[in-house]
Amino acid sequence: MTTFAARVYKVVSAIPLGTVRSYQWVAKKCGFPRACRAVGTVLKNNPYPLVIPCHRVVRSDKKIGGYVFGNRKKKMILDLEKEILIMALKR
Repeated sequence: MTTFAARVYKVVSAIPLGTVRSYQWVAKKCGFPRACRAVGTVLKNNPYPLVIPCHRVVRSDKKIGGYVFGNRKKKMILDLEKEILIMALKR
């Protein structure tokens, strides 16, 4: 694993449940503001997609972007996380 990939995984792991951030946001947080595509490549190769929540990273225009298990599943997981937050707030 490269140092850059390790930074990306660390930043993405800190994205809170039910929220999304852009590839550009992740790149900036890693210290490489122009490395949006590189962030996407790292996340595409995420060895633990259910542990490192790469599904929480979307395009700058808020469109889903890619996901190793497909865009439909990415949207489903994001919607589920939002529901979990709503249910938690109701308690």
